[in-house]
Order: sequence, then C-alpha cells, then structure tokens
Amino acid sequence: MLDLYAQWKPPTVIVSDGAYGLGSFPGDPPTIAGLVEWYRPHVRAWTQHALPETTLWFWNSELGWATVHPLLVEAGWEFRNCHVWDKGIAHIAGNANTRTLRKFPVTTEVCVQYVKKTFFEAQGMRMSMQEWLRHEWIRAGLPLWKTNDACGVKNAATRKYFTADHLWYFPPPDAFDALVRYANEHGRRDGRPYFSRDGRRPMTGGEWSTMRAKFVCDAGITNVWTEPAVRGIERLKARNQCIHMNQKPLKLLEMIIHASSDELDVVWEPFGGLCSGTIAAHKLNRRSFAAECVPEFYNIAVKRLENYDVF
Repeated sequence: MLDLYAQWKPPTVIVSDGAYGLGSFPGDPPTIAGLVEWYRPHVRAWTQHALPETTLWFWNSELGWATVHPLLVEAGWEFRNCHVWDKGIAHIAGNANTRTLRKFPVTTEVCVQYVKKTFFEAQGMRMSMQEWLRHEWIRAGLPLWKTNDACGVKNAATRKYFTADHLWYFPPPDAFDALVRYANEHGRRDGRPYFSRDGRRPMTGGEWSTMRAKFVCDAGITNVWTEPAVRGIERLKARNQCIHMNQKPLKLLEMIIHASSDELDVVWEPFGGLCSGTIAAHKLNRRSFAAECVPEFYNIAVKRLENYDVF
C-alpha cells in the first residue's frame, strides 16, 4: 500500500490505527519489538506528503505509542497532546486475571496528536517559524521593541511573538500582516522584501495561517475521552463474533476530524480496517483516502462505505 500515498491528495488529517505489536491481525508484529520498523516506511511517507496544516492522530496502546514516539519525532512530527480513551469498567469484565498478570486491569488506549514541524530557509539556514520571525525582523534593522508599535500593543508582541524561549506564541494573521507591513515600510531598503519565502513578495496573513495545523476545541472536551467500546448496531459482527476486535467509535473519530480540519479537507486512513475513519470523514463532508490489506476487512469496509449513512 506504500505506493498509494503518492496517488492520494495531500492530507489535512491522518488517522493512524495500525500495528499495536499484539499479533492481533495478519502482519501485526507479535511484540512491540517490531513496531518501529513496521511503521518506518509509513512515517517517512507521511512526512513527505503532509502539509504544514496536517495533524496526525496516532492510535495505539500506551506502550506501543511510547515505542514509536521517537521515530515520529525523528521524522519531524511534533507531539501536541496525548488523549486517553477510557472504555469503562465493562470493557474488562471477566477478561483480566490480575493474579496472573500482576497489574491493574487495562481499560484504555491512547490517541496521540502530532503536528508537522514547519521550517523556513533563509540565507542558507533552516529555521523554525519562531527563529524565522526574529531573523526577518532583525534583518530589517529594527529593534525588537518596535514589534509592539507594529502590532499596536504595549509589550505583547515582543513578549509573545518574538521571544526566543519556549513561551513563544504563533502570531495570528492580522498581527503577522501588521508586522510585515511595518518591516517593509520602515526596515532597511536594501533587504526588502522582508518576511518573504520566495524573495519577490512578502507572505500574507492568509498564507501565514496555513503554516500550522488546524485546530478547534469545542467546549467540554478534554484529553480524557470516556466512551464505551463499540457495541450495538455500530458494532460489526459475523456469526455473533466481532469482525474487528479494535473497531473505533465513530463519535471519537468524528471528534478528532472535526477538531483538525474543515469541510472538503482531505483525510487519510492508511490502515483502514473497517474504515470507520473514512465513514466519519464522509459524515463531516471531508474527502477521504483509505487502504486495507486484509481481504476480509477490505470487503466488509467497501460494503460499509456504500451504506455509511446508516450510522
């Protein structure tokens, strides 16, 4: 399926629900020892094709995620938040022998939010967004305190948008427009244009806004998601047996896609399974691309997608 990535439109959202290192489906490594190599070619492709606006939602067990996390960071993905799916006490009823396992029963897994780091090239150097902003302002020959005048504030611009420490804030588009306008009007003439990526014209606030991942948080949502494991009409079964042991609730998939994309944006579901992420994307009027290598899951997913509005 690695060949498909180049054929898909660039994603705003990637929903990854692949190997857990549990040997739970054909190709899933039997232990976490094989997870990094299992994910490596996929992570490489995600990095290559993702946009600055892309959010990666990485589903896994706590230990599986911890194992793959260094690979994601190495590839240029920035950790944003870890969300815990609490499936409730009913999820473990009769399924955990604590005397044998020597641990508390597990009722959770995680969905970890990553964003793609954005870098700028300037004077032969590769810079972060934070570094590039300071570089361009200083290159214009202007003192940092003048950023406050540019934004029409007392000290917020210098303290937030141009700080060199970890407390840096992303300037909103209107503040960016004001900074660009001021630098190009008052900065050294021989260095213009400032805040330009192509050397011909300055970036606009609208272009600047696309340099980071989309996100909106509806009221009442935290990083702990208390939601029962899938059951009832949403749970797909055959001969009274669950078809896919790790089917995700549409409610949670809709929540993360809604939080990190707009209508008509592209959602990738590279490890489709029963394609719950693709169904959630369609319900939210997003475009989706999915793949599944297990024939049984693939055939059921195709039928499910044909009737996704049932749910």
